[in-house]
Amino acid sequence: MTARRARPVPLGPRSIAALALVSAVGVTAFGWPFLAPPTSQISAHAQDAPWLFAGLLVLLVAVVAATISESGLGPKAVAMLGVLAATGAALRPLGAGTAGLEPMFFLMVLSGRVLGPGFGFVLGSVTMFASALLTGGVGPWMPFQMLAMGWFTMGAGLLPGAGRLRGRGELVLLAVYGFLAAFAYGTVMTLAGWPFMGTLASNIAFDPDAAVPANLARFIAYCVATSLGWDLGRALVTVALTVTLGPVILRALRRATRRAAFEAPVTFDAPAG
Repeated sequence: MTARRARPVPLGPRSIAALALVSAVGVTAFGWPFLAPPTSQISAHAQDAPWLFAGLLVLLVAVVAATISESGLGPKAVAMLGVLAATGAALRPLGAGTAGLEPMFFLMVLSGRVLGPGFGFVLGSVTMFASALLTGGVGPWMPFQMLAMGWFTMGAGLLPGAGRLRGRGELVLLAVYGFLAAFAYGTVMTLAGWPFMGTLASNIAFDPDAAVPANLARFIAYCVATSLGWDLGRALVTVALTVTLGPVILRALRRATRRAAFEAPVTFDAPAG
């Protein structure tokens, strides 16, 4: 009997297309201050944008989840998704409001690594949705958080060497990714709210009449002034937990993946001769 190895959940063509679609809409939702020219009338509806994008993004995330569920995931896989999402949601409040100490991020990195980009995207989105319900953080920002966390977890599933890299090398790879992705998550979430903070930070706020380079400089200054410390705390906690708890949790996730039969059935080699 050939030995089984835990492999990422495969993605079909429809799942890839749905992920590409929701990501394209997400890039537009986050980056519209830089995508729209100064003469565009989109800024006239800036206050409506969070709600409009919220409704659209929730629908697209639902489409992605439904498409991935059609790729052969059984009830055990769905149960595992629920357990991981509930665990991540429970971890989030532990560091809420404390210098970015958010332990849920390391679990998303490890889960995305083992389960793959498609499962990871759905896990990240569902976890953020569940944590928003748990903490009362429901608002027009929630779909942006769901999408950003989906990208965060999906990225871990796209890292190289999923089938062969193990041990210290894998931990270093995941720790480096977690550090950089924690900053990326914080940056895109800051971008989601930055265009609507003009009355609070006029000198570094979004200026609809300014060119892209000028607004980019304003945005960088805004990140340094507001979110850099929080993002650094998140990144350091993610690295520390990945290095210390990573080996145990990676083994547990891979063992659970094999037992949940995410992969092809076991095959027997034909006898020699």
